[in-house]
Amino acid sequence: MVPRTHRQQGSPILMLHPYVDMIMADGISVLCNDLQVDPQDIVMLVVSWHMKAATMCEFSKQEFISGLQALGIDSLEKFRERIQFMRTELKDEQKFREIYNFAFGWAKEKGQKSLALDTAIGMWQLLFAEKQWALVDHWCQFLQARHNKAISRDTWSQLLEFAKTVDPSLSNYDAEGAWPYLIDELWST
Repeated sequence: MVPRTHRQQGSPILMLHPYVDMIMADGISVLCNDLQVDPQDIVMLVVSWHMKAATMCEFSKQEFISGLQALGIDSLEKFRERIQFMRTELKDEQKFREIYNFAFGWAKEKGQKSLALDTAIGMWQLLFAEKQWALVDHWCQFLQARHNKAISRDTWSQLLEFAKTVDPSLSNYDAEGAWPYLIDELWST
């Protein structure tokens, strides 16, 4: 599915082709090109969050239309203008937490409870680059070398809390704290 600009009642609005129910990866690539945004840009995760997309790299027709309406977007021009606003949302702690938690369900394979390790690592590198968490590379290398299994929702959620509360020097890390096993295993070695 490819979004296309269409005139309706004299005003430009972003319309979906009437015969298509899903925007898949190719359509999203075209949309990104129209928005002048790299498909790997974190802002596309924010767009997906606003669309309440169930799955990475696809939007249902309903998700897309509802998301545009919620954002007040009725043209490609307005969509481009809203991109900067969406970037600023990443700086808001509460919205970042919501986007971070959304990313787990959005990125995992359909029917799975856990997130594939490679996908989790890619998402962490994208998300924590935004927060400039100094330990993200160390964490990802540890997982690749020692864990090599899917990531649970608990580990996913608690890592954000860990990154927010524990100093990168680990000076305030409490080995007796209630962190998931993986987090304790890394920092106690």
